[in-house]
Amino acid sequence: MRTIRIYVEQPLTVGAPVPLAQQAAEHVSRVLRLSSGDPLVLFNGDGHDYAATLSEVGKRQVTATVEGRKEVLCESPLPLVLAQGVARGEKMDLIVQKATELGVSAIVPLITERSEVKLDGERAAKRLAHWQAVIASACEQCGRAVLPRVVAPMPLTGWLTTLADDGALRLALLPEGDRRPRDLSPTSAGAILVVGPEGGLGERDVASLAAHGFRGLQ
Repeated sequence: MRTIRIYVEQPLTVGAPVPLAQQAAEHVSRVLRLSSGDPLVLFNGDGHDYAATLSEVGKRQVTATVEGRKEVLCESPLPLVLAQGVARGEKMDLIVQKATELGVSAIVPLITERSEVKLDGERAAKRLAHWQAVIASACEQCGRAVLPRVVAPMPLTGWLTTLADDGALRLALLPEGDRRPRDLSPTSAGAILVVGPEGGLGERDVASLAAHGFRGLQ
């Protein structure tokens, strides 16, 4: 039987009842059609799975009772930050979903020279909330119990000034790149990978990246 995993944005304690948020409650009761007494797993991003049982499935409220806590050891030992030029619509959702499933530790949406998506403050906040939901859903499916961090979209040049000199590999996906995956020697500090939007990275983008120590990766 498939394990049902549900993300909840609240502290979890063994023995305590957990009222599910509206969207999760509707998914459990209307989509999955679970009933009182059915098992499921809750997680809140703290690195643990919490075995639980549905104690109430009503029209107005769905409640689960936490019965156990287990550490989930499936995170990649190599920290990887994906700095992704914002793509249009569902393409960006797919990138966020698959990056989460592949184990990245953080996702940075970038506005680059050839970006076609324009996001003001309100739209950027809505997109950020949407991507956070995509990440939570991907973690439910792939078994991760730690959600990768995602930040609001920011210009590439501004983001580069925030980077710490921590020894992480700095790579940008470029057709003319002089490095290949088999040539890389990962370090404990991990890696940062920059990927352009649909039109790729522009000349000014590439120059800015090179000035901050990024090498091209084929």
